Amino acid sequence: MTANYKRKFGRDRISNLPEHLIASIIERLPIQDAISTCIISKKWRYIWTEMRELVFDNQFSNKFAKNEAFGRNGFIRIIKQVLTLTKGPILKFHLHIPNIFLDSFEEVDQLMLLLSRTGVKELILDSSNRCYELPSYVFSCLELTKLILYNCFFKPPLKFEGFLNLEELILRDIDFGANLCRTKINLPQLKNLSLAYCTNVYKFKIKATNLFRLAITACPDAILATMLSNSKVKRFCIDAQFLKTLTPENIPKWLQQPDNSLRYLWFRKFHLGDVDQLRGALCLLRNSPNLKTLGMYLEKKPRVNLGPASSILESLNCLDYKLYQLQNVVITSIEGSKPEMLFIKLLLSHSLLSKSLALYFHPCKYIRIIFLFFLCPLDMFAVD
Repeated sequence: MTANYKRKFGRDRISNLPEHLIASIIERLPIQDAISTCIISKKWRYIWTEMRELVFDNQFSNKFAKNEAFGRNGFIRIIKQVLTLTKGPILKFHLHIPNIFLDSFEEVDQLMLLLSRTGVKELILDSSNRCYELPSYVFSCLELTKLILYNCFFKPPLKFEGFLNLEELILRDIDFGANLCRTKINLPQLKNLSLAYCTNVYKFKIKATNLFRLAITACPDAILATMLSNSKVKRFCIDAQFLKTLTPENIPKWLQQPDNSLRYLWFRKFHLGDVDQLRGALCLLRNSPNLKTLGMYLEKKPRVNLGPASSILESLNCLDYKLYQLQNVVITSIEGSKPEMLFIKLLLSHSLLSKSLALYFHPCKYIRIIFLFFLCPLDMFAVD
């Protein structure tokens, strides 16, 4: 600090803090500000090199790329220099590849090579550029506990056996490729898996015996029996397109083994008038004997004949199984159609609900009506 600064503001108390506290402060700054601390004094010159979290997110890339400050691959070279100078293990590395012209992804691959030698624990890779094919170096980061990928091509090496420490895996806009090896990937510690807008998911086979939460959005080629065959999922979020794969033509009325571990089930973008979606939902309910909470976010579909769905719900054996453990039901954006009322009546007659039913009526999405079941006779849901 300068002499004038010391006279005006007193002692430099921050510089006298323990080094681990200073490092913790620096890690909370944007990466460009953290590196700029090297000019404060000789004591601060190399503190930033001991950072354990390097975040080059879209805010970082936008700040420099919009001014074309580095040109072509200069943006990646700056990150490479930072990564080369950083000492010790890296706990978190976040890289956003901006939508700027790149000669190739070769220098990005070099970043991944450097990163694979740091013992990285958490990796977030987000490409706003063209689809990035993950190099083999990523699959050698065996210390990973969290992996988040956006807009990438996922093709592990043939000898890849799995991430043995990975606990959370989030994949969005991922192409698993038609030629992906069908050998199961071992993820023994995985607890949270989320797939969204992925293609060729049926090629992605995993063994995850400790899986706790599974979310699938807009992945129509995912197959439920394959995804859950080795898991004990307690929380399952699913969208309507995936439900269409659970029609009787694809999966029998009863799965080979009911999912006794499932406790929380959430249907998104669901339309009770869609026969395929309805049958898929009934299939899951029938095979989830220990389900405690059911959530449904309904979506309106114009010009849909509600007659077939109503006929299914009015049949005597449409749900020939009692949901004795079901305690909570939340249904959002109800419009009062006949299939909706029949489905609510079905749930009431096939469960021993002990807590509440929450209905959010469309378009009044902020109005919540709670029915306590001991005050809610089935006659209330008589449908003409």
